Amino acid sequence: MIGVEHCDRCGFDRSQWNEQDAQRTLSHAADFLAGWSVDARPKLIDKLEARRIDDLKAIEASADLYDRVHHLWHGLVSIADVRRAADDAVPTQHGLVDQVNTSSGGVPKTPVAGAAVGVRGVDGDVQATRVHHGRPWQAVCLWSREVIDELAAAGHPIAPGNAGENITVSGLDWSALRGGTIIDIGDVRLQLSAPAVPCKKNAPWFIDGDISLMDHDLHPGSSRWYASVLRSGSVTAGDAVSVSPN
Repeated sequence: MIGVEHCDRCGFDRSQWNEQDAQRTLSHAADFLAGWSVDARPKLIDKLEARRIDDLKAIEASADLYDRVHHLWHGLVSIADVRRAADDAVPTQHGLVDQVNTSSGGVPKTPVAGAAVGVRGVDGDVQATRVHHGRPWQAVCLWSREVIDELAAAGHPIAPGNAGENITVSGLDWSALRGGTIIDIGDVRLQLSAPAVPCKKNAPWFIDGDISLMDHDLHPGSSRWYASVLRSGSVTAGDAVSVSPN
């Protein structure tokens, strides 16, 4: 893997990474690998744990910062492949794009009819700060219309786009999703990478500013999800959304 510029298997593209993004991502390598293995079938647990240990050793042993990122991404995709091969993938689901959202920085994001989506994200969308945003695995942020509606029904002043998701989707079992899940939206293919950590800038959308209500660790199935882009294209409101185990 030394010096690989682009990997067709895992989607790693060295040109899309800078030093800050690589270092911050690698600081969470163990969490990434554990997250993609979560709730695995009992027969896979030992195999995935052995793979996780090997992946962490390979990451640590690599002298080049970007080769270390490649090792991580290769390891993650391998986890997803193992689970799919063992019929332990997220079941096929179908939904719709409820809303496409962008902003010139910060939240809320406002609806647009549609947008081009590439490996660096949604066209016309800008992150106000790059400390916690903008890495290749954070190219697109998705959230569930049903989760938003449940929060609104409980009295929270929240609506699609408020919390900063790029694509609001409806019709999916949000609690079933996990890292490695493949989602096709229109002609765009995404792979879920990690739940988005709640940000205090989203406090206005919650009673008493309780952003913990969309914290994946505290309320599984309630969080927004980040995704990397496996195939670029365009997304518009009303597009079909498919969760695929393939």
